[in-house]
Amino acid sequence: MPDLSLERRHWAAGRRAVAGLDEAGRGCLAGPVVAAAVVLPPDARLPGLDDSKKLSPAAREALVPQIERVAVAVAVGQCSPEEVDRLNVLWAAMEAMRRAAAALPAPPDAVLVDGNTRIPDAPCPQETVVKGDGLSLSIAAASVVAKVTRDRIMVELDAAFPAYGWAGHKGYPTAAHYEALAAHGPSPHHRRSFRLTR
Repeated sequence: MPDLSLERRHWAAGRRAVAGLDEAGRGCLAGPVVAAAVVLPPDARLPGLDDSKKLSPAAREALVPQIERVAVAVAVGQCSPEEVDRLNVLWAAMEAMRRAAAALPAPPDAVLVDGNTRIPDAPCPQETVVKGDGLSLSIAAASVVAKVTRDRIMVELDAAFPAYGWAGHKGYPTAAHYEALAAHGPSPHHRRSFRLTR
């Protein structure tokens, strides 16, 4: 289970506000890439928090208000489908994480970035953490906030574009999504740089 070991190393170095960063939606055919930044206090307790991919939708939804209550700060950033097409999805995810960190009420002293890619133009020291959502409590919290935020966005978009079934698959490349694309063509929220046919 994730813990605060990585955060403690930064706290010991005098970096008080350490933000975990993660994103959701890189593999989707439609919708934004969404990232979250979460700063936790040294005494944070979040029972049941884990990598968002290991949690049920109901568990993730239940954890968000707990994270918001315990955290020092929580912020979200996103990149639109057009930005995904222009930047490519990796760099759009990095930009969404940079925006999430920049949206925190106070600049962090350091950021823990899920994965192995550094954020360009990060305003503070950063540490990349492969599979960080299973190691760092801050990154795990960010992964849950990012996933829940993005899922809510896709449910809202589904109300305007019900033919694609986004409320169910959230824009991921499922058989039903490809069938809807074949029948209706891409919507304004689809990523044109992705392969939209099977």
